[in-house]
Amino acid sequence: MPITAHKSIIYKVDLNMADFENLISRAEALLARLEGVLPPAPLVPDWSAIAWRWQQFNGRGQLQAVPHPHAITLNDLHNIADQKAEVVRNTRQFLQNLPANNVLLTGARGTGKSSLVKALLSDFHHLGLRLVEVDKQDLVALPEIVSILRSRPEHFIVFCDDLSFEAGEPGYKALKVVLDGSVAATSDNVLVYATSNRRHLLPEYMAENLETKHLDGEIRPGDTTEEKISLSERFGLWLSFYAFDQDEYLKVAQQWLQHYAIDATGDEIRRAALQFALTRGSRSGRVAYQFARDYAGQQKLKN
Repeated sequence: MPITAHKSIIYKVDLNMADFENLISRAEALLARLEGVLPPAPLVPDWSAIAWRWQQFNGRGQLQAVPHPHAITLNDLHNIADQKAEVVRNTRQFLQNLPANNVLLTGARGTGKSSLVKALLSDFHHLGLRLVEVDKQDLVALPEIVSILRSRPEHFIVFCDDLSFEAGEPGYKALKVVLDGSVAATSDNVLVYATSNRRHLLPEYMAENLETKHLDGEIRPGDTTEEKISLSERFGLWLSFYAFDQDEYLKVAQQWLQHYAIDATGDEIRRAALQFALTRGSRSGRVAYQFARDYAGQQKLKN
C-alpha cells in the first residue's frame, strides 16, 4: 500500500474517533440537563414512623415522615365530650376492621377540631393507627396516596385540615372520588378525617338562591346548591363544634393552668383570663390554651 494511502486511512480513523468522542460528550451533557428536569424516582416511605406529610419534591409527591408528631392526648381536650366520644367510637370501629365512616368536623375556629384528630394518633398509634396530613393544594394526589397505603397492614387516617374550596379547584373532584370511590373500590384501611369552618366546604352565593324552586309548597334547591351540599354529605359522620360561652372558656383555661402546675383559683386569674379573651376577640379552647401558656410563663418567670 502506498504511504500516502496509509496516512489517509489513519487520518480518517482519527477524524471518526474525534466525532465519536464529541457525540458522547454532547450526549452526556444532554442527559445531565434531562436529569435536572425529570422528577426523581419515588422514595420508599419510612414506614417506621407514625405520621407523614404529603410533600412535593421536584415535581413528584412523596410521603415525608414527621419525626415529632403533636403529643396532645384525648384527656387534654375538654368541653367537647360528645364530639370526642363519637370520633373515638368511629376510630375504634375502623381499627377493629369494622364498618366506619369518613369524618367531617365543622364549626367555630379554635374549638378543638384539629386537636381531636391529632389526639387520636397519640392514643391509638399502638393499635396500628397512622396519620397522613395532606394540604388542600395536594388533594389532587389523593388517589395516588390511597394506592400507596392500600397494601399496608396499618390503618391510615388521611387528615385534611381547614378544608374549603373555591369554585373550580381540582382537589374537589379528587376528594369526591376517594370518599365515594370510582371504578376502583375504596380502601378498607384508609379513612378521610377533615376539618373546616365552612359547613358546605364550598362558597355559597346569593345568586344561587334564584335557582330554588317551589313545587306544591315544597322547596327544592337548585342544581348548584345541591352539588355544593353533596360533598359534605359524602362524609358519613358529620360533627359540629360551637363557640364557648364564658363559663366554658374559664373552665378550659383553669384545666390548662393546672396542666402547667399553676393554682387556677382566685379572682385575679379569672380577670386575667377574661381580659386575654377580650384582646383576642374570641372565647375558645385555643384561646384558653394560649392564655394558660402566657400566664404560666409569666408566673414562672417571676419566681
